[in-house]
Amino acid sequence: MPTNALPTRDALLHQPDVLVVFRDPQPTPKPAPGQPGTHSDFVPTEPELFIAVLADGRVLGFNGHVDLGTGIRTALGQIVAEELEVPFEAVTMVLGHPSEVPNQGPTIASASIQITAQPLRIAAAQARERLRTLAAARLEVPVDRLVIAEGTVHDREDPARRVDYGGLLAGRREALKLAAEAPLKPRADYRLVGRPAARVDIPAKARGELTFVHDVRVPGMLHGRVVRPPYHGLDRGEFVGNSLIEVDRDSVAGLPGLVEVVVMGDFVGVVAEREEQAIQAARQLRVRWREPDPAALPALNGAEDLEAALRALPAQRRPLLDDEDIDPPAGATTLRRTYVWPYQLHGSIGPSCSVAEYGEQGLTVWSGTQNPHSLRADLARLLELDEGIIEIRRLEASGCYGRNCADDVGADAALLSRAVGRPVRVQLSREEEHLWEPKGAAQVMDVEGEQAADGAPASYRFLTRYPSDNAPTLALRLTGKAAASETPFQMGDRTAVPPYAYPARHIACDDVPTLIRAAWLRGVSALPNTFAHESYIDELAERAGEDPLAYRLRYLDDERARAVLSGAAERAGWQPRQRRAPAPDADGWLHGRGLAYARYVHSKFPGFGAALAAWVAFLKVHPDSGEIRVQRLVVSQDAGLMINPAGVRHQVHGNIIQMLGRTLKESVPFEDGRPAAREWGGYPLLRFSELPDIDLLLLEPPETPPLGVGESTALPAAPAIANALFDATGVRFRRPPFTADRVRATLAAGAREAV
Repeated sequence: MPTNALPTRDALLHQPDVLVVFRDPQPTPKPAPGQPGTHSDFVPTEPELFIAVLADGRVLGFNGHVDLGTGIRTALGQIVAEELEVPFEAVTMVLGHPSEVPNQGPTIASASIQITAQPLRIAAAQARERLRTLAAARLEVPVDRLVIAEGTVHDREDPARRVDYGGLLAGRREALKLAAEAPLKPRADYRLVGRPAARVDIPAKARGELTFVHDVRVPGMLHGRVVRPPYHGLDRGEFVGNSLIEVDRDSVAGLPGLVEVVVMGDFVGVVAEREEQAIQAARQLRVRWREPDPAALPALNGAEDLEAALRALPAQRRPLLDDEDIDPPAGATTLRRTYVWPYQLHGSIGPSCSVAEYGEQGLTVWSGTQNPHSLRADLARLLELDEGIIEIRRLEASGCYGRNCADDVGADAALLSRAVGRPVRVQLSREEEHLWEPKGAAQVMDVEGEQAADGAPASYRFLTRYPSDNAPTLALRLTGKAAASETPFQMGDRTAVPPYAYPARHIACDDVPTLIRAAWLRGVSALPNTFAHESYIDELAERAGEDPLAYRLRYLDDERARAVLSGAAERAGWQPRQRRAPAPDADGWLHGRGLAYARYVHSKFPGFGAALAAWVAFLKVHPDSGEIRVQRLVVSQDAGLMINPAGVRHQVHGNIIQMLGRTLKESVPFEDGRPAAREWGGYPLLRFSELPDIDLLLLEPPETPPLGVGESTALPAAPAIANALFDATGVRFRRPPFTADRVRATLAAGAREAV
């Protein structure tokens, strides 16, 4: 049933014939533990709902996160139906609408099932037990004699004596405060959780019935386009918000359908009756900009400049872990390595879109945002409105895997709607999305350590440099409502500590401001950090003359980690072998294999772990052309209890495919200090014809809680492929993506070093 056909939170809080589980308004709304909050002074006055059981048989579950294509709408529904003992089809999940759902922070870090589902599960269990108590009174039998199934309660000794939930709630109103604990259903009794369930969103999508945010049309709607300043992809520097010289309104005078030209600081937009008219007006509008001083732009004209540009940023050193109080053993050798990760796009397959309606009663925004509460706070700041009169109606979009332009385009639409007093729809072009989205941050990792004479790791010193801020909505920067920030966002510390038993460790993070506009992308800093950890230990194993699997297992203390890595290796048929010189086949291809392991540890240090994953990659590479063909992958993952194993399998497969592209192809090109990818030709993605055979092993240790799935599989990808490239070529690859050009250059440099 569509969300807009359901009773609102306000109605549920006051209507009869319902049971609700709620939490009192939070004076300072808090997201889930370890998640970034929202810069907001809004204090809600209404309780937060988690569960509503209606007398007509429907059950509503409320969660502050959104479904970004991960299938959490289905999995959360399974959890509610399981604990409440109702049919799965009776449950509708309400997700992401700030006026309806709890503020549980942005949908990031694979935390929806692992963290924010727990209050929902407790609320459902509370509701079940209250209904059981009501049934005991109605049927006049002891509570322990009652059995609940499919929303009906019956007497175990006399099954004919029964009453359904609707009968219990008719004429009643039950309101329960969310408890810290509740008698949860034993896992042995599960009938829905842990079993594959079809995604509830797929039928409407397959039939073309689902309303994506791009499909929204409202009465009186106009269309807008924004003319961006020349410093595309940048949001730090004195020129930000201060570069507009003149807008020549006469240049578009008389254009058909033109309604308004809107100017605020460096924000310039046009509004027209039809979309193609807005596009024409934006192209024809003459705008004079003050070009940024080249000295104020990042020193970036290509991938070769990236490391130096990142190192030039002012840093705030943040020690994370220091137990380096053991002297290296006599005869130990020191190994120093640097790894560089590129900027990458979120690559949303459809450009971002939003509709806004500004009126006397407030502002309504239809958005595909990942962060509804944060967007509402940013819009309040931008338009100087109380958050209480801003409604975010969250709809599905084209996917984001992190912070893309969804919030930016919502703010564009809101500004234009306020200017013209009518609803305005804004959809970005592909060029605007590519140039202006907050890129997944580049990163530099320095590793230095000692290795004992017997090959054992003796110490590990790790320093990671991650440039980012919290990527505020772009209109805040362009209008001057938010000053360009030098304050780093402390997100470089994810999985900063390696999983292996190094006797002495020194782990630190250099928090640095943005180089270009950047925010979180799937895996965040854990992805590059793992690339460094797993590449380095692979090199230690090779220097020790040992098999890389056996070497890892010797220094991997966590039994679940050992099981994941061993499981992937066993499924792959991994056998120790002697290191051999590169040997091309008859067609000139070199063949190699590599492996890597990681657990995604997210949130501010020390954080907490999501799922564990390992990759074994088999590939071939042609040294003359530089072409790589990944031929076979074996991937294992331990996500604890899998609410919906089919959903987990889909997520892991999607993550594998995305990471192949990010490892082999994807990096943002630069020209004159600015991002230069404007279309897919300038930012190639993996093709279906390039997919290898994928063998997936999902482990589920008994009696383990669910762990976040959405990002963990990504982490071992790049190091497994890099280690396979070394196995094939005898040369180490430390800078993804491994394009043909990069492969040829790296092999040439390796040949020179060997001379």
